[in-house]
Amino acid sequence: MDLRRSRQTLWKGLTVFGVGVFPLLYLTSASTGRWIVLGLWLVSAGVFVAYQLRPFRFRIGADGLDLRVAGLNRLVAWAEIDAVVLDQPLPSGGRKQRAASVLLVPATASTIDRRLTGRSPVDGRPALVLLDLDQVQQPADEVAAALARFGASRFADVRQRAPERSDDPGAPDMEALTLLADLTPRVQKALDSGQASQRQAVKAEVDAALARLREAPAGSDQPRLAALLKVMSETLGEEGEGVKAS
Repeated sequence: MDLRRSRQTLWKGLTVFGVGVFPLLYLTSASTGRWIVLGLWLVSAGVFVAYQLRPFRFRIGADGLDLRVAGLNRLVAWAEIDAVVLDQPLPSGGRKQRAASVLLVPATASTIDRRLTGRSPVDGRPALVLLDLDQVQQPADEVAAALARFGASRFADVRQRAPERSDDPGAPDMEALTLLADLTPRVQKALDSGQASQRQAVKAEVDAALARLREAPAGSDQPRLAALLKVMSETLGEEGEGVKAS
């Protein structure tokens, strides 16, 4: 069974980046501050796309796991694998449950030389985190069936099922998009104004939005949105030339 990488995260990320670029290009006047924000925005988009398009291979078969993930780029024979665990702990603190992850516990004779940063929930042994299943197109149950078929007694499915949510995990974060569409032109207008009071007023709004975001349940778009709000706040707080006190 060949797992195929999901492109949902890529399309959602490009949507967020696209919505952010539009006001910068068409709704604000040219200035040094605008090009700084736009440059940082585009660099972040490039890094994000490069990460999402990196080479990937995860093949489950009779000979073992043929992998190009987690620093591995080879066939790992079943003889090198003591256990493969499908883990998905229950969420805590009102957060959304994370996707199931595949953990590999190497056998004693294994030549895997990667750092074992995970722990098997079965017996606590060090494990290599191979993959979060929200990164692939196949449903977790199909992956579990393939691992059980070929891994036999090595495979353990210890997922804990949380109550299903009604919201669509693949839908874009519309609140985040609305916030960006509202703040971006106002930030640029404040930067263009040269008035310290106007910059500080908009900075206070950006800081308040950032504080609310940090207190909200984590979402897939939250880190990118928080990073952008932080850049906006820092840019507004800079004492550049031409800024007039009022």
